[in-house]
Amino acid sequence: MTAVMRGTAWAKVNLALHIRARRDDGYHELETIFAFVDQGDDLTIEISDQDRLVIDGEFAEGLAADADNLVMQALRILRSAGGAGLVPPVAVHLTKNLPVAAGIGGGSADAAAMARLVRDHFLPDIGRVPLRHLVAPLGADVAACVDSETCIGMGTGADLQPATHVNVSGIPILLVNPRQPVATGPIFKAWDQMDRGPLFVGQDMRGALLAARNDLQRPAIAQCPAVAEILTVLGGLKPWLARMSGSGGTCFALFDSAADRDAAAAHLASHHPHWWRCSGVLR
Repeated sequence: MTAVMRGTAWAKVNLALHIRARRDDGYHELETIFAFVDQGDDLTIEISDQDRLVIDGEFAEGLAADADNLVMQALRILRSAGGAGLVPPVAVHLTKNLPVAAGIGGGSADAAAMARLVRDHFLPDIGRVPLRHLVAPLGADVAACVDSETCIGMGTGADLQPATHVNVSGIPILLVNPRQPVATGPIFKAWDQMDRGPLFVGQDMRGALLAARNDLQRPAIAQCPAVAEILTVLGGLKPWLARMSGSGGTCFALFDSAADRDAAAAHLASHHPHWWRCSGVLR
């Protein structure tokens, strides 16, 4: 076992997000396509005399490095599942490269990365599906973030199915955020409760994605008008798809080539330097 164990909390994007109904328990029935970018937060752990968490990075400000952090909650869940003595105390170092309250995974991706690290190094007998079930209570996106592979999310998002016809691996992507947090709860609450139809993904993947939607985009724009500006600018930079992810305010653009993506990123750096940008490819 290496002294320092490293993992990545890959950024999540919702290529589509259809809200179908509001449930009596306050959650929503939804259909979504989860995909993941090859960029994210960095996480390391090493055996220590006691559990501790240090958070740094561009978006560390305001995050609590205490026992309530989702990373530490995931550690406790795995330790309890593994039994006494199998998971030692660890010092955790989380570098927040991704904006928070941004619709791209945030704490869910961090918790999932922690779960993978602990499983891989201390509890190898826990399989992929049991690991998802263990940490799913931490948040609706956590189960999908465990594997960080393209999949379909149903129910509240934790009921995962293979994305048979969605082969997006290697597609160049550009993420853009206005550096304004968007709280998930109020956005879901502001949904107009209109069921605009199911998500359908057939053989024509690109056509299906273009026909899909994000039902939270309109309420997010009402709370954060900068989302509309970002989408307008991205739409003019020749992606084949530009859409908001999750409950916002991060938007993404998919391109036919890395050169097109990089040209778009350069344009944003010149004309909108205050926006956060991240270039990568889908995993």
